[in-house]
Amino acid sequence: MTPIHALLIPSEDAHQSEYVSERDKRRQFLSGFTGSAGLALITTREALLWTDGRYFLQAINQLSDRWRLMRMGEDPPVEVWIADNLADEAIIGIDSWCISVDSAQRYEQAFLKKNQTLFQLSSDLVDAVWKHRPPNDATPVIVHPIEFARRSVAQKMKELREKLQHEKASGIIITALDEVAWLYNVRGNDVHYSPVVHSYAIVTLHGAFFYVDKRKVTTEVKNYMAEIGIDIREYDMVQLDVSLLASGQLKGSAVNGSLLMEKDINVAEHSKIWIDSNSCCLALYSKLRPDQALMLQSPIALPKAVKNPMELNGLRKAHIRDGTAVVQYLAWLDNQMQENYGASGYFSEANGSQKKDNLEIKLTEVSVSDKLEAFRAEKEHFKGLSFPTISSVGPNAAIIHYSPDANTCAELDADKIYLCDSGAQYLDGTTDITRTVHFGKPSEHQKSCYTAVLKGHIALDAAVFPNGTTGHALDILARTPLWKSGLDYRHGTGHGIGSYLNVHEGPHLISFRPSARNVPLQASMTVTDEPGYYEDGNFGIRLENVLIVKEADTKFNFGEKGYLSFEHITWAPYQTKLINTALLTPAEIEWVNVYHSDCQKILESYLNVQEKEWLRKATEPITASS
Repeated sequence: MTPIHALLIPSEDAHQSEYVSERDKRRQFLSGFTGSAGLALITTREALLWTDGRYFLQAINQLSDRWRLMRMGEDPPVEVWIADNLADEAIIGIDSWCISVDSAQRYEQAFLKKNQTLFQLSSDLVDAVWKHRPPNDATPVIVHPIEFARRSVAQKMKELREKLQHEKASGIIITALDEVAWLYNVRGNDVHYSPVVHSYAIVTLHGAFFYVDKRKVTTEVKNYMAEIGIDIREYDMVQLDVSLLASGQLKGSAVNGSLLMEKDINVAEHSKIWIDSNSCCLALYSKLRPDQALMLQSPIALPKAVKNPMELNGLRKAHIRDGTAVVQYLAWLDNQMQENYGASGYFSEANGSQKKDNLEIKLTEVSVSDKLEAFRAEKEHFKGLSFPTISSVGPNAAIIHYSPDANTCAELDADKIYLCDSGAQYLDGTTDITRTVHFGKPSEHQKSCYTAVLKGHIALDAAVFPNGTTGHALDILARTPLWKSGLDYRHGTGHGIGSYLNVHEGPHLISFRPSARNVPLQASMTVTDEPGYYEDGNFGIRLENVLIVKEADTKFNFGEKGYLSFEHITWAPYQTKLINTALLTPAEIEWVNVYHSDCQKILESYLNVQEKEWLRKATEPITASS
């Protein structure tokens, strides 16, 4: 066995997923840090953990004093730290299934400085010491009905093969779980909150393969795959089959129409194998010759992100049901806070609160989020939450991706801000919404911060921009009102959202990060609008809607580029008592009033009498302060 000088433990699984199954949470097991993003490094002398700005406070709270927190964007990246701090010719071990080609090549380039080596381990060392690692459950694969998928596998495969031909590639290795699910119109339950199944796909000019634990394959799925010409193979066979693909020996059932296509193909010219180096793991890439790999963005990413008209209609309907649940929840919570905690409530700013003695049931961050889930669960097509609800009171709201624990979470407090970031999975769409409220008397500082966040939220929503514009260019719109007061936030402003798939979906995003420059926004994409402000130890504010990118009707069309704008599809009121209207322009006041008017019209028919009255009051027009 080769001795190693350090061990890298990424957060990702073999598919480079953001959210992973319980048995793949190796970094969490080792460090105790539960955030979804991070990277651990164990050397012979110390343990370090890198994470991004969403998790700085959480990591401080969760890491023991044996760990050193490294702040991404502030401290040196892990590969730079290794090159600067470890010895010449040091060997750094990695599980090659859990690192992308991009990351591996970036590390290897940095390690040249001291002739250090990134060493592919024969097995994962964390698994060797994880005595009670969760089992690999065989949850069934589910065929996603065409009434929700809207596009057949045959249509998708035809377009994919045309792209393979255009790039002179003989095949593609698809490793991202949501891409496999989207391409084959299947879903699963292998990862909490994401309806995906642990699987790979290989598609060639003459065949298609689905690699999955066959215990998960029902008779329905077996017949479905046979009908569309897809070979089902064991999950663990993918590495062998990649080797066969590389040598031109991978054979399978022909797909309808593929034999006709092959007549026109010069096989010698189609020698490349397409991988997305951001999602393909080093273990599979290592089975290809370096000159054989065509490393481009996955050809599935963009078609998945650009929703078809029926998917957009499904998302609109899902967000109406979801908005109904959020309004029901806010109305219920308002009543509970007044009755049990003596709060002035959602609408009043009266001073003072008097909690009842001997409360039978305390309102905690977890218990109230469970109630929100119960409201959602009553809605048509509900399948579960899209991520763990961020239900946070006071100082906890300043932890950007706070995750409350039932044993330690805070109790609701009428004198503190409450931030709730939540979402759901419905068969016809995925949702993600954040609202921030106060059931007592907010301070003027809190109001001004909330208003600055709202102004940025409105600015992005109202943007009109030419085709070809990236999310990197738009990010500043949401930050400018905060910057004017010397404030900011440490996370991106928006991410794509799936159609009953991952709540965070690329390849586009709205962010200050360089990767946001890579993909321009296009009509029929979805993206969130979620600026915020977080004051450590005090409070946090975030407002979030889901937007659809649409063609803008502009008076002119300079450069014949065509222009784009946004349509918001999230419906829930903003708390007007947190708004300092003196800080809003007339146009911003009109935006709030129009949004609230639409919100009431769209949701009221789904509410009972008390909820309707609450929503009517919550959406009353605001006017400029004198």
